[in-house]
This record gives sequence, C-alpha cells and structure tokens, in this order.
Amino acid sequence: MDNGESSYRRFLDGDESAFGELLDMYSENLIFFINRYVGNVAIAQELSEDVFVDLIIYKKRYNFKSSLKTYVFAIARNKAVSYVRRCARKPEYAYEYIEEESDRRSIEDEFLKKEQERALHAALERLNEDYKTVLHLIYFEDMSNEDAAKVMNKNKKQIENLLYRAKQALKNELESEVMLP
Repeated sequence: MDNGESSYRRFLDGDESAFGELLDMYSENLIFFINRYVGNVAIAQELSEDVFVDLIIYKKRYNFKSSLKTYVFAIARNKAVSYVRRCARKPEYAYEYIEEESDRRSIEDEFLKKEQERALHAALERLNEDYKTVLHLIYFEDMSNEDAAKVMNKNKKQIENLLYRAKQALKNELESEVMLP
C-alpha cells in the first residue's frame, strides 16, 4: 500500500477526485490524532481541514521521500502544537468511545469493555505528552518507528527508548489503578 502517494500524485497531475481519496483515507484518523492534543473534536476537525488545505496550497513541499501518511501527520502535529501554544492552556482531552454494533455481546461484556477502555484512556491521560504521542502513532496509527520519529522530530533510537518508557509507564499506571480500592 502506498499510503496515498499515488492519489496525491494524481491530484498534482490535475485529477481533482484523487484528493477525495486522500480525505477518505486520512480525515478520521487525523481528527482523532489532533483531538489528543487539543481536547475538542470541533477544533480537531478544523485543524485537520487546515492540514488538507496545506496539501492543496503548498503542493511542492511534499518531496515523496517519506510516506505521505508521515508527512500528513507531521503537519497535523505541528498544527495541533501551534494551536495549544496559542491558547496557552493545558489541553483537556475528551475521548469519545466508538461503540461497535454487536448483537452477540451481552450487556455485561459491553460494560466490561467500556470499563477497560475507560481505564486505558484514563491511564493514557496520566502519561506525559511524548508518551501519549508515541503510543498513539505506533499503536493507533500503525506507523513505523522511523515514521513516528519524523512526526515527533526525533531519531529512531529516541523513539525506541521513548516507546519502551511509554509502555512501562502505561503498564505502571494500569497496575496502580487496579491496586486502588
């Protein structure tokens, strides 16, 4: 899979419909990613739209040396960080749970699943910003360590170390929550 590079090339060659493919491919994930920074879905939607506007306006900036997904998420991260800095406030993250349609699950199973999600999100919330970001990029966006390094402006070894420490911190947070009465 080319992560949208072929669609972007077609768009650059004048195929307007190819940009719609990029929107379909990345818009939801970008909103979720940006929302982790800004804590507001409406703001995250606006910032993700700005990312796509940048792809249209600054066509020559993308050089096809890294994956388009990495490039798009790097723009998104920069826009989110800039927004947070402009607001000069600590972000308050809001997580929306996406409910799966499942007729086979019992009410108890759904409740347990939501409790596990709540515990995971609460534990993630207590981690520092770099830990949250690296975990999101690697596990939710399925990026490689190299791509995550480019998005976070770090080298591969720093990402490996950061990911290890983030997983340890998340494990400790989850274990400490279980120990609480």
